Amino acid sequence: MKNTFAVLALSSFFIFSACKKSETHMDRTDKAEVNQPKAFTVDSVQVKDSVQVSDSLKIRYYSRLLVFPTIKDKNLLDSIYFDNKNIQDFSENGLQALLEKNKNEYFASVKKDSKDFLSDLTFSQEWYSDTGMNMKSNKNGYLHIEYVWGSYEGGAHDNYGFSERVFDLENNKKVVLKDITSMPKSKLEALLMKNINKINSGTTDSNGKVNNSEMLLVDIIPATENFYFDEKNLYFHYSPYEIAAFAAGDITIPVSWQELEDTVNPAFKERMKIN
Repeated sequence: MKNTFAVLALSSFFIFSACKKSETHMDRTDKAEVNQPKAFTVDSVQVKDSVQVSDSLKIRYYSRLLVFPTIKDKNLLDSIYFDNKNIQDFSENGLQALLEKNKNEYFASVKKDSKDFLSDLTFSQEWYSDTGMNMKSNKNGYLHIEYVWGSYEGGAHDNYGFSERVFDLENNKKVVLKDITSMPKSKLEALLMKNINKINSGTTDSNGKVNNSEMLLVDIIPATENFYFDEKNLYFHYSPYEIAAFAAGDITIPVSWQELEDTVNPAFKERMKIN
């Protein structure tokens, strides 16, 4: 009988020990999970509305903002939402409220200004303001966001444009050109002129394709901060009228890493895995 009790006692001890070990392991796992950084997430908010101002004028508003719940650095968030000053609430609800505020201000502004010219409108028109943010990539800790806008408030045609921004999520900052290359501006601008026709804008005439170089309005293509990059090239993006006629549309010019030679920042080159 004693042996039976001894066996039962030992069995109970091992079962209890196993439970203790299992609980300890689970506790460690839970703690490890708690200490893991949150995975990068992205969401969006938008507003879309229109108002009939008069029989001859309708105004439309659309705007879309990306939301980054896992980004907490205030300076980085200010840089991401650079065209909306003094934002205090970067949450989904806060940014949705901002869009509603911007919409109401746009409608009020157009209604006020339109009083002076409504009687001059000879045909029905729809004016609009469209803005948006698109996440193009998030690789090697570099977040690339493309900002787009379009508008029409009378005239021969509407207008639109782009702003490219890349953010360094490891260092909580916007990437600037000097973070990438030390090539002198004049040499970089010479490469931009050399590569102007590498990515055609898609413009055609009665004779077929029209090269970007045939529509240039400038003698020197500026190396601006409106850029992005991948493993192959550094790309400069130009909106209509910035360097070429409106018919050319927006123009993107690539500069390969090989063309930038040994001017590429070594730390950047390693991080981007550029050969």
